[in-house]
Amino acid sequence: MSSENSTGRVSARSKRADALRNQQALLAAAAEVFVASGVDAPIRQIAAKAGVGTGTIYRHFPTRADLVTAVFRHQIEECAEAGSVLLAAADSPFIALRQWIDLFVDFLVTKHGLADAMQSDSSGFAALHRYFLDRLLPVCARLLDAAVEAGEIRAGTHPYELMRGIGNLCIGGGDPQYDPRRLVELLLCGLQRHPSE
Repeated sequence: MSSENSTGRVSARSKRADALRNQQALLAAAAEVFVASGVDAPIRQIAAKAGVGTGTIYRHFPTRADLVTAVFRHQIEECAEAGSVLLAAADSPFIALRQWIDLFVDFLVTKHGLADAMQSDSSGFAALHRYFLDRLLPVCARLLDAAVEAGEIRAGTHPYELMRGIGNLCIGGGDPQYDPRRLVELLLCGLQRHPSE
């Protein structure tokens, strides 16, 4: 009897793990569609990208705001977890910072339209913004501190200022003549210490 219970528990755990993987795949597909078509993209387009029916999406995310929130939480987590991985793998802390900021900019590109999608739930938007800051500010701070300690950037840059500045540079309104990545790169060059300093 105990082996049956054990098998049942393992099977239930396995089903939960499969459901979580499927949900993560769905959120990744939705994020890709949001980048290409904005957060107002048709649900059928997201379903096609994820290889599921629209009913599956509505079962997990009854409203567009629910789906948008889940996508952004998923992306926040990916961005947060990437910080320590990049720091461990990169040739220098500054390179890790630059790679992390590339991911952060990718995240910000999909963020446009979030306020409109969630306007009916301002408390949900406020909670998501708080979650964003709570998860990403410490990661940015760790990367900045490591680059300062390595002598690669000047001390004194606050993570909130950097993230807010990058966020402001990423507001391009879809202007094809404006590439925020070029300005973000200039900002990063300005952080670097030069041999004469």
